[in-house]
Amino acid sequence: MAKQLGAKPRIGLLGTGPWAGRTHAPALAGHPGIEFSGVWGRRPEAAAALAAASGTRAYDDVDALFAASDAVAFALPPDVQAPLAVRAAEAGCHVLLDKPVATTVAGAREVAGAVEAAGVASVVFCTLRFAEPTARWIEEQVAVGGWFLGEAHWLGSLYGAGSTSEYAASPWRREKGGLWDVGPHVLSVLLPVLGDVTEITAARGPADTHHLVLRHTSGASSTATLTLGAPPEAAEAALTLYGTGGRAELPRWDGAVGAFGAAVDALIGSARTGGPDACDARFGLRLTEILTAAEAMAEAKAEARATEGALQDPSASDSPSHSASSARGYNRSGGVA
Repeated sequence: MAKQLGAKPRIGLLGTGPWAGRTHAPALAGHPGIEFSGVWGRRPEAAAALAAASGTRAYDDVDALFAASDAVAFALPPDVQAPLAVRAAEAGCHVLLDKPVATTVAGAREVAGAVEAAGVASVVFCTLRFAEPTARWIEEQVAVGGWFLGEAHWLGSLYGAGSTSEYAASPWRREKGGLWDVGPHVLSVLLPVLGDVTEITAARGPADTHHLVLRHTSGASSTATLTLGAPPEAAEAALTLYGTGGRAELPRWDGAVGAFGAAVDALIGSARTGGPDACDARFGLRLTEILTAAEAMAEAKAEARATEGALQDPSASDSPSHSASSARGYNRSGGVA
């Protein structure tokens, strides 16, 4: 059963990494409307340090933090977050999730199902949906309507030459790349403005780059280029809409602490009214479904190209066993023998 919020809701934090230290903890510690109830992390010493710096207490037992909190915020790798979010919801805690909710559809579906079964509120922290200038811009473009085309690119340089970012050490980002790290940000803008995705085409580019072409329920189409491996000189994030009213460009935003505070407010509002937030766990599940489909399509195309190249390589005929294995791979990827 969902916990009832008092005048000053108790909100705990799961996670102690750079994102938690720079965004979540400062926002929770500085929010005048809540009590920052504590910190739990997979490294107890890091939880103790972050808690001390934030004026709260550390917990060694995550279930004890759930018991001491009305809601919990997550700053954990997605596939660590998902099962813990299920446990938090089952404990009656409202959940403020990070994006992506999970990197598997099954994991995201379990979170959405647990939230629904427990009747708790949920919000997925997609920064652009809560940063004041971008959130207002999205609402304005929804009201304008008549959009024909959307173009987005998020060229991060996390893995570019000379990068010293703390986030580059994140194993899940290293594995999943820009598609999963910045893809949710772009989709969180395109979907409310252009409608849900009905068709997806995806292909890989250099480094971890993914190119997406999307059709939407409104009839509009959009493109998105996503990477964390761009040269630092080329780094940029931009999104432009084209339609009957001309063109509109997503405004710049500054930092994430204020945006996270707005996400806290959205979670509290949803918990008090019982109405779902537009950026809830169900929306997070939809993002995971879209990204999973895009990843699978891009991988299949890359595998097919690699196999075709091997078949066309004259040296392949020198090795019967090589030719046989290449042909089998081509068949598995949907080609003909």
